[in-house]
Amino acid sequence: MLVFIARRLFVSLWVFLAATAVMFILAANANDPLEEARQLPDNEREAALATITERMNLDKPVLIRYLLWLGSAITGDLGVNRQGQDVNAMLGTAFPATLQLLAAATVLAIVFGIAIGVISALRQYSAFDQSVTFVAFVCFSLPLFWVGTLLKQYIAVDINDWLQDPTLSLVMVVALSLLTGAVCSGVLVVDRRTRWTVFGATAGAMAVLLLVLSATGWFADPGLGPVVVALTAFAGAVAITTLVSGLDFTSPPMRAALVTAAVGVVCYFAFGPVLNDPNLLTLLLLALLTAAVSAGIGWFFGGELFRRQAIPAAVLTGLFTATVIFVDRVLQAFAGYAAHSRIRGRVISTIGPSTPNFEGTFWQHSLDSAGHLLLPTLALVLVSLASYTRYTRASMLEVMNQDYVRTARAKGLTERAVITRHALRNGMIPITTLTAYDIGTLIGGAVITERVFGWKAMGTLLQDGIEQGDPMPIMAFFLVAGGAIVVFNMIADIAYAFLDPRIRLS
Repeated sequence: MLVFIARRLFVSLWVFLAATAVMFILAANANDPLEEARQLPDNEREAALATITERMNLDKPVLIRYLLWLGSAITGDLGVNRQGQDVNAMLGTAFPATLQLLAAATVLAIVFGIAIGVISALRQYSAFDQSVTFVAFVCFSLPLFWVGTLLKQYIAVDINDWLQDPTLSLVMVVALSLLTGAVCSGVLVVDRRTRWTVFGATAGAMAVLLLVLSATGWFADPGLGPVVVALTAFAGAVAITTLVSGLDFTSPPMRAALVTAAVGVVCYFAFGPVLNDPNLLTLLLLALLTAAVSAGIGWFFGGELFRRQAIPAAVLTGLFTATVIFVDRVLQAFAGYAAHSRIRGRVISTIGPSTPNFEGTFWQHSLDSAGHLLLPTLALVLVSLASYTRYTRASMLEVMNQDYVRTARAKGLTERAVITRHALRNGMIPITTLTAYDIGTLIGGAVITERVFGWKAMGTLLQDGIEQGDPMPIMAFFLVAGGAIVVFNMIADIAYAFLDPRIRLS
């Protein structure tokens, strides 16, 4: 395995080096960096031309300029742009915003895309499958800039206007209830009578819930509270354990998950003062503590025979409960954030990665970041979601028809075990390729998205470099974007070897 990784690393380095050479040559010939200087008055023109020529080494061949850049880049110096600004500083300012956007979009697209694709494959040719197929093709064909424009109008503007008086009309309640009932009944493989029963029950429950929330003013001052947090934690424990080891309330993994959820509810009260206004480091330490304590609970309740299932079930339950508590705290800060003088009720932003000069608690800053990330992230996710959904569905359908899956069923394994242990792992091999290539698509999409939503980030760095004929900002962008693509392709190759031993042993 180490030889395989070393070989892939060696190849990736040479590929990246060749790519930087090609990109530098293209960037150096994109535009004339002296065009603006030539239009200056006579008394300023010669000095400006000489300054830019010296600063950008324009008196040297392109290959020499590339070698000079490469030597500086190896030492961590990315040079200066045409105006003499430090490119390292520009990259340090632009990169965090783009990283937030790409990380959120990638994780959400992978998680929801694979989940929807698996369910769609298991419900082949059902109404749910056909609806997902239609929506996926629509999202896949939409231009990204147009999606962003629609989101700005129908999500940002309309929802911000609605939040001035957040009450639901009867038409909205009926529409949301019917949609909820259709989704919940569509994912079930049961007879028609049971499906209609589930549709009516879930639609009715959603209608009652929405009417109660609207009547009590919950949308203006939201929150979960200890009761909802506890119920959600225990429901999550049951769902997670069912996926990991099956639904059995007497099994050690189930007991470990339920105990972990109970400990999480106790911590909801015990850590209340700490969570009033924490910082990011505190939350990271609490997350590590949660994982460690949950693993200990799983180890204790799992015993010798069930630790392999109990520990993952407990850890996932602990992290899920921590996420629910985090969401509750964020929701509790919503009313104060919306009333802030810098926000004035417009909680979903359409410009920039953050609100200038905003001061507030950690939770209010979290809401501010979420409000600015929502629309550009959603635009990228909608486009990527279509690819993940369709590829996952096709891969799962192919795997589910293989002989080893039929053999697993013939051995008497449960459908959950057949899907999670045999079909899903082998079905993920093509998805690793898609994930690696999708990183490049997301980076390209982020450039467009940043322009639509007014973000001064990596996209601005690239566009300014192209317009000014300046290779330095372009190469700074490429080091991050191209490096990410090469790294993720290498990770995909390693993932192949992990998922398919035939590749590792070949």
